[in-house]
Amino acid sequence: MKMRGPIGWTTRLSGGLAAAFLLGGCHDPHTAQEHGHEGEKSKLVVSRPLKQDTVVTRDFVCRIHSSRNIEVRALERGYLEAVTVTEGQLVKEGDPLFQIMPRLYQAELKRAEAEAQAVQVEYDNTRRLADTKVVSDTELAIIKAKLEKAQADVSVAQAHLAFTDIRAPFGGLVDRLHVRNGSLVDEGDLLTTLSDNREMWVYFNVPEADYLEYASQPQPEDRKAVDLVMANGKTFSHPGRINAIEAEFNGETGTIPFRADFPNPDGLLRHGETGSIRMKKLVPGAVLVPQKATFEVLDHHYVLVVGTNDVVTQQRIHISDEMEDLFIVSGGVTEQDKIVVEGLRQAHSGEKAEYEFEEPEKAFQHLKLRAE
Repeated sequence: MKMRGPIGWTTRLSGGLAAAFLLGGCHDPHTAQEHGHEGEKSKLVVSRPLKQDTVVTRDFVCRIHSSRNIEVRALERGYLEAVTVTEGQLVKEGDPLFQIMPRLYQAELKRAEAEAQAVQVEYDNTRRLADTKVVSDTELAIIKAKLEKAQADVSVAQAHLAFTDIRAPFGGLVDRLHVRNGSLVDEGDLLTTLSDNREMWVYFNVPEADYLEYASQPQPEDRKAVDLVMANGKTFSHPGRINAIEAEFNGETGTIPFRADFPNPDGLLRHGETGSIRMKKLVPGAVLVPQKATFEVLDHHYVLVVGTNDVVTQQRIHISDEMEDLFIVSGGVTEQDKIVVEGLRQAHSGEKAEYEFEEPEKAFQHLKLRAE
């Protein structure tokens, strides 16, 4: 049996002590010796559960991605003639990254241009002859098709030559360089990766029950806002916003990925980091009970209720959400019941209690209450 003491810690009671507690309180002769002189009792304080709209938070493990993260690969085979960036360098769109030796492709382009020029001369002559009806229109059409093919070969050669000059498709951070000057690279070889970290996409998996609760009702903008708790336990300085929910559930885990977008103007976040997303949920009219006023028996939570004629009874409660120092109760007690919040060990089930009553506002004021 577990019992929450006045300062929120948890202790386990042995089988005999648990039975004694259930039948009328805890009578341990060693307790008085450990906590003061024999016969001394701590003050018994009674209050009521507090009912009010409350915001609860839930943390989900997440993985951080750049909004754009791509692999930069070679589009042509050849020797790497130049590497114009260093690892971790911030580049702008269009900045040169790598140069594959272009001589072969330059030669191919010149050959294609020469062939196209020769066909152009042939076409011009044939067109003049066609105008004077010396050659047929069919022969002119054949030469025209030949010219178009030669011009297409020039375009292909130009593209191959352009592929030897690899430039940044967008601004971002250059990752590890997988090649060096003089390396022989083949088509498709990985050269580096490029990350645009100005905005980060943070993915986290949400259980089906939480997804249904979130998606079944329109969410105001302030409820779409989330916080990112980084790996060092600190909260990222810029809040994020839930902008996407993926289409399919994972059948093995019963979760669906959410995506929250975070601005990253200082570049603190990097692709591949981990952390926790902290979501907020409003519980209207939540009934709040201090955790220190509860105890556990066989994984069930209980409180001591002071009822008619100030007789103490043990009442099981049902917990829907847990906060720091507080439980949100969905059943068992209401805001009208009187529960023991201090001196839990001195209250005996079935006996009349002498106590001091505190209004909930006073009894809860020292707790870390996240409510609105």
